[in-house]
Amino acid sequence: MQNARYHGRFAPSPTGHLHVGSARTALVAWCAARRSNGLFTIRVEDLDEPRTVPGMQDAQLNDLEWLRIDWDAGPKIGGPHGPYIQSLRHEHYQAALDQLYRQETLFPCKLSRKDLRELASAPHERQSPYPRSLRPAHVQPGWYAEPHNDAAIRLKVPHGRIAFYDQVCGAHEENVAVEVGDYVLKRKDGVFAYQLAVVVDDLHMGITEVVRGQDLLESTARQLHLIDTLGGELPSYAHVPLVLNAQGDKLSKRDASLSLASLRERGISAKCLVGYLAWTIGLLPEARPVSPGELVDHFDWSLIQGRQHWIVPEDLIEMLSSSVTLRRCSAT
Repeated sequence: MQNARYHGRFAPSPTGHLHVGSARTALVAWCAARRSNGLFTIRVEDLDEPRTVPGMQDAQLNDLEWLRIDWDAGPKIGGPHGPYIQSLRHEHYQAALDQLYRQETLFPCKLSRKDLRELASAPHERQSPYPRSLRPAHVQPGWYAEPHNDAAIRLKVPHGRIAFYDQVCGAHEENVAVEVGDYVLKRKDGVFAYQLAVVVDDLHMGITEVVRGQDLLESTARQLHLIDTLGGELPSYAHVPLVLNAQGDKLSKRDASLSLASLRERGISAKCLVGYLAWTIGLLPEARPVSPGELVDHFDWSLIQGRQHWIVPEDLIEMLSSSVTLRRCSAT
């Protein structure tokens, strides 16, 4: 971790209402920051414009406020490293891309996903999704300064294992060149890739620990490599277990009944939900109504380590709505 005041963040994408899985991750990230007397930032990750739902950013922020999760920098209140909406931060991503070009680590790629799938069917190309052998042997001088809307921009990845320790998942290592290959930093349509944007934002905002879901664990080695290439300070990481639906799939906007908006409409208490989520991930020995602030003094990563993904019980809403549960909530 950087030798600086702890700085955590939560970075939702405004593609749908926050669900109980998002809420649990936000709760853990917030508790980690407050337990360390650190800062907490909210950042809106809306680069994927076609999937962004109008009005959803404000709805998600309202949900966080309903849970009593506050932030020191982000939408509504600003901060020293804004803007806190990715679609307004293109100049930061372009500056990082320019630096990488000067370091001679970029190249244009005109291959489509279909091309890559077909190439991967050949035995000698199975070692990675984009092996070094696919890099163009020659690129046109000055290619970077010219319009390249017919090509993606990829980062050259050297061979070598990247090792890191995750606060929840323990020791991990990966050879990015083998497992991923040269990955995209800017798409053919001109959209900056998630891997670039999240790294640039975390560096610019001084994030010292990245807390997020375990579905993003596989992105960590790539991001550590990119941070190192850009000359930035490496944060620590904590990937928390996911919340799954009854079918064992990660929650999505299709699970509308498990959104915070739906639970609020049904009269579920925020304290009941916070206490239940805290219990499912090990922060409480039993499910009881609490506010996020009541969890801070007892927060410790050891309580979460070894936890499995949580499958939402089919009677969750009925249980949280039960008269017994509501009486316990109203009594606090």
